[in-house]
Amino acid sequence: MTQYATSLDHIFAELECVDLLIHLAVERARCLDLRDEEFHGFYIPEEEVDVLLASPVGLPEWATESHPLLDEEINTALTQLRSSIAQRTEESHRQGETLRLHRLCRLYQLSPLEVDILLLCLAPELDLRYERLYGYLHDDITRKRPSVDLALNLLSPTIAAKVMGRRHFVPSAPLFRHSLLRLVDDPTQPQAPLLRRFLVVEPRIVDYLLDGDETDPRLAPYVHLRESAQTQAAPIDEDTQQSLWKLSQRSLERAEALFLCMQGTYGVGRRATAQALTAALGLKLLVVDGETLLDAQNLPFDLALRLLTREARLQNALIYWDSFGLLLTDERRAWRDLLLDELATLPQPTFFAADKAWAPTADLAVPFITVPFRRPDYPQRVRLWSQFLSCGNDTTDADVAELAGRFRFSTGQIHDAVATAHNVAQWRDPDTPQLTMDDLRRGCRLQSNPKLAELAAKIEPHYTWDDIVLPADRMAQLREIVHHVTYRGLVYDTWGFDGKLAMGKGLNVLFAGPSGTGKTMAADIMAGELSLDLYKIDLASVVSKYIGETEKNLARIFAEAETSNAILFFDEADALFGKRSEVRDSHDRYANIEISYLLQRMETYKGMTILATNLQKNLDEAFARRMHFTVEFPFPGEANRRRIWAQIWPDAMPRSPVLDLDFMAQHFDLTGGAIRNIALSAAFLAADDGDTVQMRHLLHATQREYQKMGKVVIDGEFDAYIHEVHHARPTV
Repeated sequence: MTQYATSLDHIFAELECVDLLIHLAVERARCLDLRDEEFHGFYIPEEEVDVLLASPVGLPEWATESHPLLDEEINTALTQLRSSIAQRTEESHRQGETLRLHRLCRLYQLSPLEVDILLLCLAPELDLRYERLYGYLHDDITRKRPSVDLALNLLSPTIAAKVMGRRHFVPSAPLFRHSLLRLVDDPTQPQAPLLRRFLVVEPRIVDYLLDGDETDPRLAPYVHLRESAQTQAAPIDEDTQQSLWKLSQRSLERAEALFLCMQGTYGVGRRATAQALTAALGLKLLVVDGETLLDAQNLPFDLALRLLTREARLQNALIYWDSFGLLLTDERRAWRDLLLDELATLPQPTFFAADKAWAPTADLAVPFITVPFRRPDYPQRVRLWSQFLSCGNDTTDADVAELAGRFRFSTGQIHDAVATAHNVAQWRDPDTPQLTMDDLRRGCRLQSNPKLAELAAKIEPHYTWDDIVLPADRMAQLREIVHHVTYRGLVYDTWGFDGKLAMGKGLNVLFAGPSGTGKTMAADIMAGELSLDLYKIDLASVVSKYIGETEKNLARIFAEAETSNAILFFDEADALFGKRSEVRDSHDRYANIEISYLLQRMETYKGMTILATNLQKNLDEAFARRMHFTVEFPFPGEANRRRIWAQIWPDAMPRSPVLDLDFMAQHFDLTGGAIRNIALSAAFLAADDGDTVQMRHLLHATQREYQKMGKVVIDGEFDAYIHEVHHARPTV
């Protein structure tokens, strides 16, 4: 006996059995037909009424009419045909040929009767002549699809068998539980009995049986099929990989459900590991965008889950549910239960990706195993940077040690940063896009989490070390802070200090000094030197009068900053990090809770945090103890003010050669911020006069700055330039 050449040949052979059953039914109906052919299907003659009254309950006359010769002939042909189909199916199986109808029956454990019901419904999808045949048997030319009644009449030899056959059409029956068929109401009778309802094959099942592999269109926006493993390696140890392999293989061998929750942040290799694992098992991976699916407006969640498990079976794929953490809230518990119950029907492992660990209750029958995925340490980051840069055949002299030390990236972020750097290089030099360290640093900065920009103001660094004027010791402190960030990978990971510290592995810095002394500028300079993003926290959007809201806002900021490699800059920090007070009421108690929460987050945050304050004594002592660096920004003395006056001007700014900057530095005790404001105002005054910046412009701008600060000019301060003062613009 030869095998079937194609899966479709097997379906056509099965449909021959359907043809024989229909042929027998048509011959019986033809023998008993008492109606006028001209009005066939439009009215019921008197003679037919008598026949109906004499017919047995539950079956039409043609279904019970006996035609011994015809019955024997067709039954013999059916027996021979089914025997031939069974033999050829077995031979196809031995030869490794996949027959999709046969596989569908095994996947859903369909009985022979359910297979025949499926074939009856499939027939009109392959040949429209079946529509006319079904209309004839229904005695209604408009009823072109098989009804439940017609299917039972064709396939049930007795009334008892027909009654028993109704169980195959309830919602929990395999054909409907797994969305292979659906019941459609008769448009003329919206509340018709079950027997009158039509049977339709789901389009995805038709597509599958006809050798189609397109994902159900309703799922397509939320589900993506992955058939090959990614090239990047996941930063997990060999023991973890082996454990995942053994668990998955055992689940498949035993046909038992298994839930594997891969816990970690973006880019730590969860999806790459799942994809490599499924590829090694000879399977595919269905990646579900859980966040988007939860927000789907036109696809009910329970229906989406049924379609998803059906797709996994048809595609011979494992499911990877991304953003599982969104279902771990109490508000979405019902959705989570629906998801776990549906996926528990799959006899295979299922992967979940979550950013936090979760333990189910004891009533979950399926094993739920959480596998932590941690960010790569410094040596792993060095290896990954080298690996991804070598994949592109780059000849760049990139300092991978510097990149690995400064950017605590995950595997995915390193891969994305290299790809982004290539795009930057392509834009910079389309002809010979050679990667440079500047390209790589920019690619790294662009990997910062965009959500952090919704919670804090991003400051683009543009100052350099030459722009700031501070005492030498303070400048040395700032450079030490930069070195601390640059070499933390070497110290913590390579030299082993990471194992000596449980917490406090980040860098907390306090900038203290009067307003305008350069605290924000120093943060800007260090961010530019380190090629890190600088985010200034807007206290107005963080501090809330509602109890518990401040902690929530801060939690979001620190959580997003963890994946952004950003510097957090809290200006006027004493408003948020102030001293704890004596508890007099509930508000005092919760204010102290906020401070304690901040202390905890600063202990666990691994990035860099800068607190800037005008009044250091207002900070809580617990914060001061946790500072790795405290940098005092003093009010500038005369010498430093003279340096600031000298370098505040742009090169293109036209200035009088006789500007007396010594006089300005000696007579006006101003901070760098105030000097900047005066210089800018003087530039606009000079522009209005169509002149270069003169002393009169500086003096007038100084008066305005004093007014803004609430200070007055002391008699004698302008004596040396009294002429200039008289020619200055009138004071308003």
